[in-house]
Amino acid sequence: SGFSDDNSKWLAPAKAKKTQPKGNHVELSSDGEVEEGSWEMEEEEDGSSEEMVDDYGASSSEEEELLPIEKAALKQKPDREGLSEDDSEEEEEEEEEAEEASKQKMGQKEEEGPDLQLNLDIDEQFKLPTSEEIEKEDILFISEPPDLHVIHQRIQGNMEVLQDFGVKREEGRSRQEYLALLRRDMAAYYSYSDFLLSKLMDIFPLPELINFLEANEVPRPVTIRTNTLKTRRRDLAQALINRGVNLDPLGKWSKTGLVIYDSTVPIGATPEYLAGHYMLQGASSLLPVMALAPQENERILDMCCAPGGKTSYIAQLMKNTGMILANDSSAERLRSVVGNLHRLGVTNAVVSNCDGRQFPKVLGGFDRVLLDAPCSGTGVISKDPAVKTNKDEKDILRCAHLQKELILSAIDSVNAASETGGYIVYCTCSIMVEENEWVVDYALKKRNVRLVATGLDFGKEGFTRFKDRRFHPSLKSTRRFYPHTHNMDGFFIAKFKKFSNAIPQAQKDEQPAVEAAAPSTVPDTIITDPPPKKKKLEESKADKEQKLPQPALKKKRSLQAQRRPVKA
Repeated sequence: SGFSDDNSKWLAPAKAKKTQPKGNHVELSSDGEVEEGSWEMEEEEDGSSEEMVDDYGASSSEEEELLPIEKAALKQKPDREGLSEDDSEEEEEEEEEAEEASKQKMGQKEEEGPDLQLNLDIDEQFKLPTSEEIEKEDILFISEPPDLHVIHQRIQGNMEVLQDFGVKREEGRSRQEYLALLRRDMAAYYSYSDFLLSKLMDIFPLPELINFLEANEVPRPVTIRTNTLKTRRRDLAQALINRGVNLDPLGKWSKTGLVIYDSTVPIGATPEYLAGHYMLQGASSLLPVMALAPQENERILDMCCAPGGKTSYIAQLMKNTGMILANDSSAERLRSVVGNLHRLGVTNAVVSNCDGRQFPKVLGGFDRVLLDAPCSGTGVISKDPAVKTNKDEKDILRCAHLQKELILSAIDSVNAASETGGYIVYCTCSIMVEENEWVVDYALKKRNVRLVATGLDFGKEGFTRFKDRRFHPSLKSTRRFYPHTHNMDGFFIAKFKKFSNAIPQAQKDEQPAVEAAAPSTVPDTIITDPPPKKKKLEESKADKEQKLPQPALKKKRSLQAQRRPVKA
């Protein structure tokens, strides 16, 4: 009631029995199913469970077998047949109006779509937190652990802005503010000290820095080196496979290495290991010995040899000929060296416990020297995560000073006149420039050596310039190895060729502290200028002559004149 439209009966609420009036049509949803209330539903008022029969003589059981869309089509057909022309025209007009209304709604949605997308983009745009927000976070960090998910999202947003800083930066904010926040977030997310992270940000570009930090969270693959003094790699691989070890060759660059994926037996306790058929050794530790390229019957010094992996590899390449002096300053660490050399069957090694800085006095004249110098360990963070926080500027400079002393001792221990050698290999498990390029550049200035190619086909070139420092151009021949690019520990390798045993004279303007770092000279060194002591003696004689009385001076000069040979 209340509606004057002739076709308004379907708007009235249904009573006990729903019937479909004329002009009613079934609306289908987007997935093809009939919407609720679109066809008649009959209900018995008395609630009897007798089978219901519709107006078309079909029982409900038969109707259930049909799909909903088929039921709708069957019910629409007779309704359309009974409609008059006026009713059909009205129905068509209603359908057209409904289509237009739906088109208008769709148009509004399409217009709203880009606006909504723009709003999302604006919301996702990275914004620097205020100083107050940062202070609140710092206070929360003291009581609660930081939300790593939020920090990680902020790092990603910050990186996107820094990669396209001119377009995506926030107005009134400098690049230094973004970098300071990024360093703070990465230090919290990866648990690094602010000092070490600042050093790493100077070495790597930002995208590569993230890869380096992520690689340090994953352990490096377990690798072993075949001891060819006792077996062949093929035979060793077959023996380990039979014991349930899953392995592969290390790479084309190594003829002795194997990488272990998984094992049903402990790799460090197999009968093959105890028999000395292989050595547990990182892939990066094979590279310095390959760069040294020892020859048979040579005299070789391994200045910092513990725990003996490189020493045994040198003996293996020399086929137990010649002589290797395996030295280390730590007596405790030499125990493992002796044990490994006995187990691997090395017979051409002599083990010594001396300070490497004093080594030219102990023994010299070697054909080749390997110096795996003590370092800060920033290349092996995956093995020793404590390096993330326990290193500071003093530790780096202390290591660099010790390395400078050791490298000069190593150079002085080599005989430049060796027929087959005269080479020095310097390596560290650090990626700091202060411990690598800086030390090598210092050695080039202090001794008659030059850098030569390492002979390794891969690895990144060393730095020739770093921040405000400029190094010798030949440092391009040094090699750097990183965990995120080569899947091995961070390593640095430089190879020198000594071309003269003479030690260049120190310049007058050099600091005495640097001169103190240089060890004593080798006996066969050549000194061009007369020693300062002789000069002092000559000066003292002239002073004595002036102090003599006149008669005595005349008598002395007459005697000297008599001793002079007479000219022909």
